[in-house]
Amino acid sequence: MVFNSLAFLVFFSLVLVMHAMPFAWRTRKINLLIASYLFYMAWNPPFVILLWISTVVDWFAAQKLVHAERLAVRRAWMLLSVVANLGMLSYFKYGHFLMENFSDIVSVYGVHYVPPKWDIVLPVGISFYTFATLSYTLDIYHKRALPARKFLDYALFVTFFPHLVAGPIMRPTELVPQFEHAHRASRRQLQFGLVLVLVGMFQKVVLADTFLSKAAEAVYNAGQATGALDAWMGTLAFSGQIFCDFAGYSTIAIGVAMCLGFAMPDNFRFPYAAVGFSDFWRRWHITLSSWLRDYLYIPLGGSRHGPARTYAALMGTMLLGGLWHGAGWTFVVWGGLHGTYLAVERVLRCRFAGYRPGPLMLFALGMLTWMLVNVTWVFFRARTFGKAWDVLTGMFGAHGGADPILSTMLVTTTLLIVTGIVAAHWWMRTRTLESVLLRVPVIPLSLGMGLMAFLIVIAQGEGSAFIYFQF
Repeated sequence: MVFNSLAFLVFFSLVLVMHAMPFAWRTRKINLLIASYLFYMAWNPPFVILLWISTVVDWFAAQKLVHAERLAVRRAWMLLSVVANLGMLSYFKYGHFLMENFSDIVSVYGVHYVPPKWDIVLPVGISFYTFATLSYTLDIYHKRALPARKFLDYALFVTFFPHLVAGPIMRPTELVPQFEHAHRASRRQLQFGLVLVLVGMFQKVVLADTFLSKAAEAVYNAGQATGALDAWMGTLAFSGQIFCDFAGYSTIAIGVAMCLGFAMPDNFRFPYAAVGFSDFWRRWHITLSSWLRDYLYIPLGGSRHGPARTYAALMGTMLLGGLWHGAGWTFVVWGGLHGTYLAVERVLRCRFAGYRPGPLMLFALGMLTWMLVNVTWVFFRARTFGKAWDVLTGMFGAHGGADPILSTMLVTTTLLIVTGIVAAHWWMRTRTLESVLLRVPVIPLSLGMGLMAFLIVIAQGEGSAFIYFQF
């Protein structure tokens, strides 16, 4: 069940009605828990067992380690949680990848090994809820948080359907306290939540699926050499598509939670107006970047043990972050490029520590950041290194005689929409969506929302899944 489907519209309406009933708070939480399980089971019912395993293992591990007096015992319970969660993630997401690479390695030594056919389906959202549950036991182990007082609250945190399959990656300290007390959306929350849902749907259905996906798919699925114009337009289209797709999902998720009276953190803050790559990762997929910082970069040493250790921790974090996105070497290269960008930026910041760019230079640096981010998107989108190399070399003029792939209409549409997205990000760079909407008069705001709803309806989307569902 995807957000941009009629099934979800009916499901969400029923959840809202049930949540508004004058039941006891415990009953309403049970209703939300059941609804969340039904939401997840709509994809593949047996995979709900993985949710149960993760929930039960982490709950009992946290209860045991918080009462254990010996460090070795506490560490054992923490490792049980880590091994159980990462074990399931590794098996389902990386099993085939590891078998293929093992086969390639042993073939170098003359051993012919054919891995068995891999028919295991990747459980939707496993990367997201694995990170969410891991943060629970890790925070308790490091004494940064206390365990949830009620199993129901923790189970609801794990399965809460707005964030379950594609984030934002929630921390227990952000949601569990909200489940301890009765929540029902105020009129203002309900209104703003519905506006967020509408904005997110517009990003996904109209911009990402209807306008931008066609150019990206035409270029990256083409079986011919890619010219400069096509390579750039296809990559820029994907750049806009993945933002509108994923930011659209996060916006819908936050809006849905708000309609139920719960708050979830921002996951995107207009990243295509970032100046520098540390700024980019403070704006793009914020909950993942903060998770990687707190549970990977800092434990690897962070910036506390000299430059060499810092750069190693930075690169290791980004390489693993790339692999988190997908079981493929193209994703590792994508992460490695971002790690390289961040390392070079760190060197330059130390070299020019006292430099304060003016408005024009700030914009120029922002455009350079955006263009270099687009280079990394080539590896994120391409299925093979061959295709990535074809598009990259095409972007820099290697295929001057290549036949055109995109029509003039697709090129024009892509250029207009992507320019509009980047311009909107720069205008909103230091603003929030809520602050802007509060200043818009009621009539223009209503007309704008009505136009968005009309475009969503006439786009006649097929309820296609969000890109990040595959991760």
